[in-house]
Amino acid sequence: MNGLTERLKDEAREIGFARARVCRPGDVPEVMERLRSFLDRGYHGQMGWLGDRVHWRGAPDVLWPEARSVIMLAENYGPDHDPLDVLERHDRAAISVYAQHRDYHDVVKKRLKRLARWLIGEAGGEVKVFVDTAPVPEKPLAQAAGLGWQGKHTNLVSRELGSWLFLGCVFTTLDLEVDAAERDHCGSCRACLDVCPTDAFPAPYQLDARRCISYLTIEHKGPVDVALRPALGNRIYGCDDCLAVCPWNKFARRAEEAKYHARADLMAPPLADLAALDDAAFRARFSGSPIKRIGRDRMVRNVCYAIGNSGQAALRPVAQSLCEDADPAVRDAARWAVLRLGMEQGDGR
Repeated sequence: MNGLTERLKDEAREIGFARARVCRPGDVPEVMERLRSFLDRGYHGQMGWLGDRVHWRGAPDVLWPEARSVIMLAENYGPDHDPLDVLERHDRAAISVYAQHRDYHDVVKKRLKRLARWLIGEAGGEVKVFVDTAPVPEKPLAQAAGLGWQGKHTNLVSRELGSWLFLGCVFTTLDLEVDAAERDHCGSCRACLDVCPTDAFPAPYQLDARRCISYLTIEHKGPVDVALRPALGNRIYGCDDCLAVCPWNKFARRAEEAKYHARADLMAPPLADLAALDDAAFRARFSGSPIKRIGRDRMVRNVCYAIGNSGQAALRPVAQSLCEDADPAVRDAARWAVLRLGMEQGDGR
């Protein structure tokens, strides 16, 4: 089905995907061992769902035995600004690039369904589409299909697009022609490992999520370890450090899809404004944003850590106003911020 595969790639580009490549569901035999090692070491932290359905997550050919091909699609969400600049603006919040705009799941899934309909119309067969909606090892499959390789930070890197990539996939019963897998091009570079503020990489190609700022600000429930709080800086949702420093980003370009362009109010919002949000205001402000899923309490908890790290005496009253918040993690974070700012100002109270 060589002709069909090439037409499929053309259609994917027409729909808006940056790249489309094909592999077999069984092309990632190494995933099961890596997943079990990750889980056995407890690197998944509170993400217990990663241990569920391991027989599917570690073996995509078991997830849907009838599937013969996996079409891996890449979306470019490259920013038009340096995402690390905001880290020096201590009274502002740093939000991960992928969350500065519309939730990508909605955009990618619509495109996947459109491509799947086209494929059925052209050649029949059955299809299933996934974008973080099933236990699918998307990054290993993307490497097997030739979209890029998993760098030392465990994220996908592309020679053509750099690090700013969303992934989606279409499983099909059709027997499509496959692409060559991509090989590793990291070489001796350690930029992503050395920049991590919390030393979340025990070794190259290994991530201890329990120390990862993206995990701590998004997935982790309750108070964050006191020893890790200073390293969070002003990051309140995710972290882009290891992605942003990758030398392969010299080939990155700004996202063509307007829905991936940063909202002005999410590029560097004032910490004081975010701290003042109640649940209703939080939902209204982050409607359509992936930030909405962590809820007001976890977001404000993160804002309090950022206030505590800001060194801004003017923000101390903001933290004080949350010291009796209804949420215990927010209360704890606010009191920590007040104490930390007080100590920096020489206030022994």
